[in-house]
Amino acid sequence: MDSFDYVIVGGGTAASVLAYRLGEAGHSVCVLEAGPPDDSAWTRIPAGFTRLLRDPRYSWQLECEASEGTAGRRTALVQGRTLGGSSAVNGAVYSRGQPLDFDTWERLGNPGWGYRDVLPYFRRSEGFVGPADDAYHGREGPVRVQQTTWRDALCESFLDGAEAAGIPRTKDYNGASQAGVAYTQSVIHKGRRWSTAQAFLHPAQQRFRTHVITGATVSRLVIENGRATGVVFHRGPAAPAERLVARREVLVCAGAIQSPKLLQLSGIGPAALLQQHGIEVLRALDGVGENLRDHFCPRFVARVSPGADSINKRVRGLRLAREVAAWALGRPSILAISPILIYGFWKTRAELPSPDFALSFISASYSLGRLGEVDDEPGLTCGAWQLRPESQGHVRIHGTDWQAAPTIQPNYLSHPTDQRVVVDALRCVRRIFATEPMRKLIQAELLPGPAVQSDDEFLDFVRRYAVTGYHVVGTCKMGPASDRLAVVDPALRVHGVDGLRVIDASVMPTITSANTCAATVMIAEKAADLLLGRGSEVRKAGLATRQAVAA
Repeated sequence: MDSFDYVIVGGGTAASVLAYRLGEAGHSVCVLEAGPPDDSAWTRIPAGFTRLLRDPRYSWQLECEASEGTAGRRTALVQGRTLGGSSAVNGAVYSRGQPLDFDTWERLGNPGWGYRDVLPYFRRSEGFVGPADDAYHGREGPVRVQQTTWRDALCESFLDGAEAAGIPRTKDYNGASQAGVAYTQSVIHKGRRWSTAQAFLHPAQQRFRTHVITGATVSRLVIENGRATGVVFHRGPAAPAERLVARREVLVCAGAIQSPKLLQLSGIGPAALLQQHGIEVLRALDGVGENLRDHFCPRFVARVSPGADSINKRVRGLRLAREVAAWALGRPSILAISPILIYGFWKTRAELPSPDFALSFISASYSLGRLGEVDDEPGLTCGAWQLRPESQGHVRIHGTDWQAAPTIQPNYLSHPTDQRVVVDALRCVRRIFATEPMRKLIQAELLPGPAVQSDDEFLDFVRRYAVTGYHVVGTCKMGPASDRLAVVDPALRVHGVDGLRVIDASVMPTITSANTCAATVMIAEKAADLLLGRGSEVRKAGLATRQAVAA
């Protein structure tokens, strides 16, 4: 039976960071990933997300349960299923969130997770390329980040329209303030995606004693006398069970859907749920699988004049061939961009201390607002979504089959605040479209359409057309033992189980005001220091950051 200092369940965004940092410190590490290696060329081509998100070899093709918030629809939920996880298949957007997000985590009983404590970890992983304030950005980290190099007339018109509607431009939404509108920052450099597998995991394999097993699904954690001592895994659906021993700790990094599923299958979770399925309750924790949060994203789609330089014109025939050639030569190309070219963050109420909704613009029209499905005719798309939704859902097993997907119910729009904010955000998009810079370009509003005018009509549109932001978090919530729904403590240790931590987006107590990948990398960076006992270094880095930000 093989043994390692650390066994990491999942080979995705957080796992890759941990594998490198623990290997760098001299520990033996084994990473178990259910999916294949990230050997598809599409994992390096940013536009490849349109293929990878629909390929079951590289992504989990999950479904969420129907609800009133989705007008009775079952909705798709895709998660990365390869080395690098979702960082290898997503839109490659780099957005951290607001200081308020992390200060809220701290106020909820998680000391050391306030903004000024976590900022050094954002900076440590980041290798920002281009002009930026170094008090907020790192230069030497392995993840290459830069502002998109793509520019076109439709994007410039949208920036002008947003300004005319009262949203100022900002140089850096990941800097001193998130508020404003700007070209997107992304983990794309020299036309290539920088997933955490590229930045961390593969270097760990090459330099340290990091062992990676792909095609390996963990079916159960081994818990002996209240301590996690290893895992049971399978190299295929019909393959026999194998076991690995963790001499120090087991680190669960399987994501906000698979991590709670694994804990529940292993006897850690709500007692009634486990007993319902005949699973021995090893540790009753009511919060395992609860507190699911996600961004719910409706999109405006408009047709533009035939003379406008929409990306739709570039995706077929000879013009696509030219784009491929430009990408190969390292020139600006649609193959090297994310699905969001411009990000805006603003307030639905002037008195709010920080933005509560986001705008995501691209100079292409998506069919029915579906991400990545480009229309034949020239157009543009602008999403509008609430940054901090209050609606909470759950992830629950419905049997003991480790191969079966769990029940996923996000309960989108179940909170009245979420309903109000998304309607106000959509009205903001319409105001931007009505400004002089945009009005002269737009021929027709396709979605939601000019007939949609009242709040109820807007809300009905959201229920019928909005989709996941692919930002599921919260199902193994971080918090003190006094919090009934807390699953891990501020050191990310599972309450009541020794030798076991959860380290991924599932530990977020509340969702970040942004795409969640950057914050997940930060969580893994901080977790590595917690594992390695680097408390003094953390405090020193936090103090230096406080002084720099204050200056």
